Amino acid sequence: KRLRARIDPFRDKLPPGMRIETVFDQTVSVSRRVNGFFANFIQGVFLVGLVIVFSLGFRASAIVMLAIPFSVLIAIGLVDASGYGLQQMTIVGLVIALGLLVDNAIVVVENTSRFMRKGHGNVEAAVLGTEQVGWPIVSATVTTVLAFLPLLLNRSVSGEFIRSMPLTVIFTLLASLFISLVLTPYLSATFLRTTPRSRPGKFQRFLNVFIEKRYRRIITYALGRPKRVLALALLMFAVSLSLFPLLGFSLFPKAEKTQLMIDIDTPDGTSLDGTGHVARYVESVLTGRDEVLHYATNVGHGNPRLYYNIFPKSERTTHAQIFVQLKEIGMRDMDIFMDELRVLFDRYPGAEIKVKEFEQGPPVEAPIEIRIINDNLHVLEDVSRRIERIFETTQGTVNIDNPLGTSKVDLHVSINREKAAMLGVPIVEIDQTVRAGMAGLPVSTYHDEEGKDYDIVLRLPVGRKAAIEDFDRLRIASVTGAMIPLGQLASIEFEAGPVEINHYKLERLVRITSDVLGGYSVDRVTKEIVHGLEGIELPKGCRISVGGELESREESFGGLVEVIILALISIMAVLVFQFRSFRQPLIVFSAIPLAVIGSMFALLITRNSFSFTAFVGLTSLVGIVVNNSIILVDYTNKLMRSGADMIDALREAGETRFTPILLTTLTTIGGLLPLTVGGGELWAPMGWTIIGGLIVSTVLTLVIVPVLYRLMEGGVDVRRERT
Repeated sequence: KRLRARIDPFRDKLPPGMRIETVFDQTVSVSRRVNGFFANFIQGVFLVGLVIVFSLGFRASAIVMLAIPFSVLIAIGLVDASGYGLQQMTIVGLVIALGLLVDNAIVVVENTSRFMRKGHGNVEAAVLGTEQVGWPIVSATVTTVLAFLPLLLNRSVSGEFIRSMPLTVIFTLLASLFISLVLTPYLSATFLRTTPRSRPGKFQRFLNVFIEKRYRRIITYALGRPKRVLALALLMFAVSLSLFPLLGFSLFPKAEKTQLMIDIDTPDGTSLDGTGHVARYVESVLTGRDEVLHYATNVGHGNPRLYYNIFPKSERTTHAQIFVQLKEIGMRDMDIFMDELRVLFDRYPGAEIKVKEFEQGPPVEAPIEIRIINDNLHVLEDVSRRIERIFETTQGTVNIDNPLGTSKVDLHVSINREKAAMLGVPIVEIDQTVRAGMAGLPVSTYHDEEGKDYDIVLRLPVGRKAAIEDFDRLRIASVTGAMIPLGQLASIEFEAGPVEINHYKLERLVRITSDVLGGYSVDRVTKEIVHGLEGIELPKGCRISVGGELESREESFGGLVEVIILALISIMAVLVFQFRSFRQPLIVFSAIPLAVIGSMFALLITRNSFSFTAFVGLTSLVGIVVNNSIILVDYTNKLMRSGADMIDALREAGETRFTPILLTTLTTIGGLLPLTVGGGELWAPMGWTIIGGLIVSTVLTLVIVPVLYRLMEGGVDVRRERT
């Protein structure tokens, strides 16, 4: 805003024929994205509130809903103190935490209401209700925090990219725990009006009927045939794992922006005017397209940094770059538009013109990259051409780049050393004379009146470019002082040489890279190329490695596997401390494979690949789904310590905790649903992973956890062991 205030007056002072245009204004897309996420957040708040109002009634829902603004405000303050602003990742963290932060308040309010219906006074009911579920919700919150905490320790590039998201979730959950244990009991004791004669709401009456007529029959059947039920659950888990190959893998999706970049590269030695001529041809094509809103061209260097993971290229006369802003068109229309441009530009002779769209995530040189390592340039050139042909014959590849696919022509001065020695001409004199004549050689420095220094360069006349005939004008001084023509001492030869030579750990290498067309899976195209590489017989000492998105994905997913293992170990430690047992944490952990079942089916049904954000969603599920199991197991232990039989305790625990478990699941889904449906391709896989996992794990947890409890604790006197 401050910049616009300075530009507007300046615009009026410009001479005729000159004007200022805004080519790229990131505030527009940032405002749209932030407003979109806040819209998702508000919609999530509405859905969460709707679930709670229908379930608990107006007074109870108002108490629970107060946890949202208090928790969010505390979390935003802590996020700001940590050095992060309100950006994509922090707002997504708030959306993820939205459905979770009311879970504790729901459990406290629902349990307090239950004690009030038993005839306890308001204050006594609030104390007893909070005391009974206090440690379970502390454990549940800590386990969820521990699931997100290792994401902060992921040191991969992708981990850096999402770091503020788990930080926001952790701050919000800790704030909600504090609110639910301090503010919620006070509000419940003050404002709740539940009595033994209070009639439950319609939704609660519906749930009570379902629990008595359906769930009681299901849990009785499952506890009577535990091994059969467990075998069926294991079969479902195995089937869900078999879906993995059908999903496909990806790292990050396209950016879903109606913007693209066109890179122009001309042969080595092309002048700035020559590169500009190609750029003007591209401009003429863009001008005639209705989809284009405007474009900006830079010849001689890349555009400024317009997108967070695209960096400007260094200045060189053979490069030009055009930023294109399209009108508001659909992503499918944009793919068609880019395909048409690629077909057209591919026919242009004497230049390489690449059309690229923006992608999400950390910077990757290209989605597909094959590295060839060998010290012999001829071997590298031969192998690179064969691999380039594999790229060309693989469907879905575009913008294929092979640095050794074309050679530059060098002039090689071949010195006749014997003749130079006979005529008394040192080799270094030939080198310096050729260098001075063609490129120029600094011989002194000129100081002007202002104190600035300028090199005085000795070379042939600079009125035109150096030509081959200029070599005939060069004379080299011998040790005797005679000036000998260069042609008497050396011959000028044309020699093909590589355009670019890269090194990897001191060894020469060449990178063959490619983009992937819209509608094609990077994972599948990469696998086809890797399969084609198996048919290439490599010379001795030549090695091939795969880079690009596959390498980045392995690094990122590898880091997340470590994250999940660390989260599981941390959660296990907390559960062992709480239950004073090694068996019961394993019962609680049964919710995790049950969640995987739902996640895999949800991704398959919604046609989402298993991306980095889906992996983040799976990591989040580890902490979320065990909460229901903790509440179920803990209440079963309390009932058995009070003298109940194991079967009766398991049945009563399932029936009593059915409502709070269902409500916490519905609120989490309600909070995530707007982001999942309207948050774009980046967040849809994460949302569906969590939602699908929650639905299936909630349904199965209410059955499988009691079954496992009976199988694993059947021969143990829980009442005596944990008294």
